[in-house]
Amino acid sequence: MKTPILVTGGTGNIGSHVVRRLRAAGKDVRILSRHPRANEPGIEHVPGDTVAGTGLAAALDGVDTVLHLAGGAKGDDIAAGHLADAARTAGTGHLILISVVGAEAMPIGYFRAKAAAEEALAGSGVRWTVLRAAQLYDFVWPVVRMLARMPLAPVPGGLCFEPVHVEEVAARLAELALGEPAGRVADLVGPEVLDVQKLLEGYWEVFGHRHPRLPIRIPGAIGRAYRNGENLAAPGAQRGQLGWTQFLAEQDAAARRGTVREQPRSA
Repeated sequence: MKTPILVTGGTGNIGSHVVRRLRAAGKDVRILSRHPRANEPGIEHVPGDTVAGTGLAAALDGVDTVLHLAGGAKGDDIAAGHLADAARTAGTGHLILISVVGAEAMPIGYFRAKAAAEEALAGSGVRWTVLRAAQLYDFVWPVVRMLARMPLAPVPGGLCFEPVHVEEVAARLAELALGEPAGRVADLVGPEVLDVQKLLEGYWEVFGHRHPRLPIRIPGAIGRAYRNGENLAAPGAQRGQLGWTQFLAEQDAAARRGTVREQPRSA
């Protein structure tokens, strides 16, 4: 029997792509989730909750590599702590975490929780790898679509992103899972730095219905952090090849086929 790779969040937006790639590489996969599905060839689904800390010992039994992709609006730090403790007890050889670019710099709870999750891995005694990735196009897409359809589209000044395609993030995570522990690896971001106006212009170019824009300013510490580019990658980041225009073309093609696109789930 092959040693499976454990993937938390393996049925989520990123996780499902990673699992597909691991299976293509010939690896058996064990997926931990609160509501496990029926098993499939090469894929075992087991119950557990990383935030509550339940089911982890059984999920880690016989596992050497763990990809921690489960996440949410709250509790990522708690989940990573529980998983790191359980992995140390189980003698796990490699613990991999997906984090977010700017984790230690942005004054937002989600970013701070990701930074604390990184610390949990680093202090676990388990060999580890952390990949910080920019926001996916999938998460930028519904926000831009909403703004683009408003009669007067608000455009926050100084708000820039480096969104990245989910396929490129999944490919990198699968590569890391098949490799040796590497600590903090290069950030992974998209090929472009895009402000809200550029994101809107790209949307309107593909889907039409161009509307007037209303410049606005994000106040407080969060606004300052975005204007200072604290959410952007430092030099040396790995940049993907799939741009915003290509992603929009994919959405346009899906719309023409009548494909209903679900809201992306947390990683």
